Amino acid sequence: MQQQYQSCIDACNACADACDMCSTACLQEDDVKMMARCIALDMDCAQICRLAAAFMARGSEFAGALCQLCAQICQACGDECAKHQMQHCQDCAAACRRCAEECRRMGSTAAA
Repeated sequence: MQQQYQSCIDACNACADACDMCSTACLQEDDVKMMARCIALDMDCAQICRLAAAFMARGSEFAGALCQLCAQICQACGDECAKHQMQHCQDCAAACRRCAEECRRMGSTAAA
C-alpha cells in the first residue's frame, strides 16, 4: 500500500522541511511583520504535510481527503511565498507547488 504513496509522501516531507526552513528564515528578516502571512502559512503547511504523510504511510482511508486539503494549503503557501524575493521563500514556493501537484494526484486516485 505505502509504495503507491511514496512519491507523495516524499513530496510532503520535503515541503514540510522547506516550510520549516522558510518560516525560521522569515523570522530573521528585517520586516518580520511583512512576512506574517508567509510564516503562518508555512506553519500550517508544514503541519498538514506531515499529517498527510503519516496518513498515507498508514494507508488510512482518509488519506485521499486529507491530501486534497493538503494540496489547497500547499497552493496557498506556495502562492504567498512566491511573492517574496528571498531565496528561502522561492525554494519553499517550489516545494509547495510540487507537493500540491502530488497531493492533487494522490487525492484523485485515492478517491477513485
